[in-house]
Order: sequence, then structure tokens, then C-alpha cells
Amino acid sequence: MQKIWGEKPYRSLDWQLKTQFGEKVYKLALNGGMSCPNRDGKVGRGGCIFCSEGGSGDFAADGHLSVKEQIAIQKESLRDKKPARKYIAYFQAYTNTYAPVDYLERIFTEAIEDPEVVILSIATRPDCLPEDVLDLLARLNQQKPVWVELGLQTMHEESAQIIHRGYDLACFERAVSGLRSREMDVIVHTILGLPGEGRKEVLQTIDYLNHMDIQGIKLQLLHILKGTQLGQIYLEQKEGKEFISPMTMEAYIDLVIDCVEHLSPEITIHRLTGDGPKELLLAPMWSTRKRTVLNEIHKELKKRDAWQGKRYERSTL
Repeated sequence: MQKIWGEKPYRSLDWQLKTQFGEKVYKLALNGGMSCPNRDGKVGRGGCIFCSEGGSGDFAADGHLSVKEQIAIQKESLRDKKPARKYIAYFQAYTNTYAPVDYLERIFTEAIEDPEVVILSIATRPDCLPEDVLDLLARLNQQKPVWVELGLQTMHEESAQIIHRGYDLACFERAVSGLRSREMDVIVHTILGLPGEGRKEVLQTIDYLNHMDIQGIKLQLLHILKGTQLGQIYLEQKEGKEFISPMTMEAYIDLVIDCVEHLSPEITIHRLTGDGPKELLLAPMWSTRKRTVLNEIHKELKKRDAWQGKRYERSTL
């Protein structure tokens, strides 16, 4: 049977972009110079327990530079390795709608004015999307597609409290509704391996998202990093009384495949894993071999019925 989405048995971001733009599109990780209400005291201090000092933007550009300068530097770096011509301007570090709307308009407009930028992607928190910001993003969405990435991590309120997420599920649902009513794509971040969560809880989050009006998902391994609250707990925990036990690569691969098989085929998978900064990573160390992990995931998928396209026959794509 012909594979519906190219070489992969799921709707991948690479496939979606090539279908939409006719060629590979590359991501430019930008830093808007913002903070986070879960760090500065508005919601909490210290951020989510897994979040590094870089605010999940450890691979983003230098926030002291202008957006235009950041884009130019990252383009040059990419072009040394790849024949890149189209880009996503991805505001990654911290909470990228946590600023006055006139400032947001300036930096986002600066990004989309670049003729080679074809999408504006913004990572933020659901509790940082007031009406004036939503209206700004809707206006920008008329110029170029705007994607908004929301860090849900889990649907479970108990887990959300453990990781100090700082907002409830109703807040997330209001944010999705506000974005979709303005016709913007929503991508949701989830973390696999959170304290107290196993396969059942993870798949409950996937099932929950299947019934939400979202367009994309990122599946992320829980990284334990130096300088984070989680990292400190990990270093101090005693054997037999572990708060967090890092996932093995085999367990992670099995869980990712379960997620792929449970996920609605209409939702684009933007990420199957991630790599934490090597200089900060405490565990699991196998995650530094990102290419190996991805290859093993795809190898295992080939062995399953999903690779034959059976569960995707209902797709209208």
C-alpha cells in the first residue's frame, strides 16, 4: 500500500511543509528578550521544575541582537550546511507573548518582513494571550501564517501542580478557543516521563488532545537539566525513594509509538523527541543521540501495522 505521508507512517511536519511550500522549510530559533510570569513572580518563581535558565530556548539566538540580526546570523549558519531558501521564524525562548502589544508587534513584524520567512511560530503560555495580543496575532496571520505553540505538557491537574505549571486546564482550553476563532494553527507541547505519569496518563493526554481543535503536537522526553528544580531533586533523591526515574531509551521508544498510534491522523507531529543541551544534561544521557533515537523509532514503526497504513485509510488527505 502506498504510504500516505511520504516515507513516514504519520503526518510529519517535514511532509506538511514540503506539501505546502514545495520544498524543505527550515526553522530559525529566535529570542524575543522576554521573561515568563512563572519566573518573575506574577504566577510563580523559578519556572516549571524542568525549565532551564534559557527558558526552553537554549538553542535560540542571542536575545541582545535585533530580530533582523538574529535571522541573518542563523540563515548564514544554515546555508553553510544546507540549500535553505524558506524559513520559519520561531520565537522560542521563555514566553513570547509576555510583553506590551506594541513591542510584540514590532518584533513579530520585523520577522515576517523578511521575504524568505514563510511562517511565524510563537511559543507561549495559555495564560499570556489577552485579547489585544490575540487580535495582533490575527492581523499578522493575514500577512503570513501564524502558529502558536502552547506548553500544556499534561492534561492531569495533579501532574501540573507537581511541575509548577501555573495554570489550569480551563485556561488552556480558553487559549485554544481564542486562537482557533481567529484561524491560527495551534501546536501543543507534551512531555513524556513526568513524575508520577505512566503510559495510561500519557495516552489520556493524547486522547484529550484528539478532541481539541489543535493542528500540531510536539512529543518531548523529560530532560533532567543542571540548574533546574528537577535537576536538584534528582541529584538529592535517595535510592528507593526516587521522585523521578529517567526513562530508558527502549521505554521511551515504545511510549512514543503508542502515542503515534493513538493520535488523530489529522494532527501533524512536529517532534518525536528532543535533545537537551549536552553541557546541562544530567539524565537520560542516551537522549544526546537524537538521530539514533529517531532511527530506532522509525525502525520499530516499520515492524508494526501502522507502517502499512492500515489505520490511516480513513484519512481524507
